[in-house]
Amino acid sequence: MDLDSLFTVDEFEAVAQRKLDPVYYDYIAGGSRDEVTVRANLDGFGRLSLLPRVLRGSAQRDLAVTLFGARSSMPILISPTAFHRLVCTEGELATARAAARADTIMIASMASTVAVGEVAAAARAAAPADHEPTLWFQLYLQPDLDDTTALIARATKAGCKALVVTVDSPVLGANERNHRNRFHDLPPGMACENLRNLRGDEPGNVRQIAMSPELSWDHIDWLREHTELPVLLKGVLHPEDARIAVDHGVSGLLLSNHGGRQLDTVPATIDLLPEFVEAVGGRVPLLLDGGVRRGTDVVKALALGAVAVGVGRPIVWGLAAGGEDGATRVLELLRDELDHTVALCGARGLADLTPDLVRPAAGSRR
Repeated sequence: MDLDSLFTVDEFEAVAQRKLDPVYYDYIAGGSRDEVTVRANLDGFGRLSLLPRVLRGSAQRDLAVTLFGARSSMPILISPTAFHRLVCTEGELATARAAARADTIMIASMASTVAVGEVAAAARAAAPADHEPTLWFQLYLQPDLDDTTALIARATKAGCKALVVTVDSPVLGANERNHRNRFHDLPPGMACENLRNLRGDEPGNVRQIAMSPELSWDHIDWLREHTELPVLLKGVLHPEDARIAVDHGVSGLLLSNHGGRQLDTVPATIDLLPEFVEAVGGRVPLLLDGGVRRGTDVVKALALGAVAVGVGRPIVWGLAAGGEDGATRVLELLRDELDHTVALCGARGLADLTPDLVRPAAGSRR
């Protein structure tokens, strides 16, 4: 596959769809129920227009961001997605190397098919000699808090610099594509490797990820007492919960609707962003994922108050199309589009991306 002939995330998805087992493609592309939110995430950016400034340019644009003491060359992070070995033999090892090559932050999924320690080692091996790659760890708080403690220890030992706690999943979403395809288990030879021999007393055993219907703010308080790492919450959608989260001392929020894979018909994250900015009031960094496919999407999110965005499915499409090189090209395409859009908006860097650059598109009911 000539990756240089692919110029958009959508083109990578088309290649991935041709190459993948249709069951696996549906697992990745699909969402819950009628997939209203999956479509809304994509459509939300199209309901916004950019209104550029002129005669304020610069020969080079500064795209770097610093998050919790770690520098990323761009405000485009890799959001956590599960089971990368379904689409690429090397799985999350290839993803980690792509992140290191692009000099950006990877949020490693708890549901990874490669253990987080190996993922971290792959990132370090691929990074330039003078650069320490940054890995964060996505966490589902387990009903048995001893399991959660063990996961935190495993991520900390691997060198992860933050915990991203998914809080929108008291129960799993209902993916009807998976039901129709009867896809409920990983194929032989694959497992959630972060849950293998979790407490060190069960060699070879892999636990199942358990959802926690009883999850409460008390669990967040407990977590903060059991780690020195920054704690971000992923999946808060109500602005009042954002206020409560900040009051409970979280370090940041990743505004996410799980790519439309949990509660269907919730709003697109870009639609919620202005309310979140107001609710948080600059007290913690706000990140966003959901539907980011273009550099223009990134600029709109940053202009409206996000400090960075995450991409999930686009990375998986890159892996499916071309492994590590495919994921790297997706990141570089998005970086180039971001830089190009920043320049056309008359901005010298990310600090110049302000809300006045964004307007409702013609015909939008915003």
